[in-house]
Amino acid sequence: MGKDYYKILGIGKKASDDEIKKAYRKLALKYHPDKNKTPEAEERFKEIAEAYEILSDKKKRDIFDQYGEEGLKGGMPGGPGGSDGGPGGFSYQFHGDPRATFAQFFGSSDPFAMFFGGGGGGMFDDFHFDGNDVYAQMDGRGGMPGAFRSQSFNVGPGGHIHGHPGQQTGGKRKMQDPPIEHDLYVSLEEINSGCNKKMKISRRAANPNGESWKEEKTLNITVKPGWKAGTKITFQKEGDQIPGKIPADIVFIIRDKPHPVFKREGSDIKYTASISLNDALCGSTLKVPTLTGEQVTLNMHNEVIKPTTVKRISARGLPYPKEPSRRGDLLVNFDIRFPDSILPGTKDILKEILPK
Repeated sequence: MGKDYYKILGIGKKASDDEIKKAYRKLALKYHPDKNKTPEAEERFKEIAEAYEILSDKKKRDIFDQYGEEGLKGGMPGGPGGSDGGPGGFSYQFHGDPRATFAQFFGSSDPFAMFFGGGGGGMFDDFHFDGNDVYAQMDGRGGMPGAFRSQSFNVGPGGHIHGHPGQQTGGKRKMQDPPIEHDLYVSLEEINSGCNKKMKISRRAANPNGESWKEEKTLNITVKPGWKAGTKITFQKEGDQIPGKIPADIVFIIRDKPHPVFKREGSDIKYTASISLNDALCGSTLKVPTLTGEQVTLNMHNEVIKPTTVKRISARGLPYPKEPSRRGDLLVNFDIRFPDSILPGTKDILKEILPK
């Protein structure tokens, strides 16, 4: 019995083109050998690619529906066109390279590189997709109409994100303009809770007749809680819309907006408390602010605070970008205010009571 390509993709015989693409996208990512290390993954990955190549091509699909796998491969004597190579003289043989099918579909043999700036083993274990299938927006040609997040600063040759090649048209290769980068300043409060930003861009557009004009477009950016400074959000092909050219990608880079109270250190935040020498030596109670507006009380009555003292308040920092349910800490440093002068009598007392 020949292969059932519908069963391989887990779809029905009346599946639409979009359903076929969706099924291939899901299964190819699941069984990609770089991600899936189970013994059967390689063979499943190959079967999925072959099934997609047949069912996504109308002619191949029609022949398969009528004659099955044997008809596709020229093994059905008596079919349309006789016995000289299958139905209508048609004969198909899978090229045997599932990675080539994968690369054609996603625009790269390793679309994961667009999030990391390169391939390499183990990258799937180190990255968290926050519960969203970012590939669900891909259109089956390597394109992604919305934005995606990248932790990589590496840009491939010709200004492309790694794995994002030029396109062939009329025998000539169209090159993509280098990405256009913009800084996106975000406050610590916005990083703490996440936020949405609307960024307006201006770009040139033209028609095939050579008429050009300027247009504005608003891009919506969702900043997730805990994202680090340097995180890139890329909108593919949103640059100048000029016939014959691949539009540049628009890239927004997260930057920390200076904060009047706190300073960021990874997922921790630092606060510097100004206290008197009296409080440092004799003890005091300190109210420490937090990003949420609450205050945390520090009791320092039973200790001497030194210029090098650091107090750590657990889980009052920023969310971890990969685990938003966990938080960094709030680190309290101290700026001890020394008096400008001391009265002679006070100085004598201090000499008596303070250790040499």
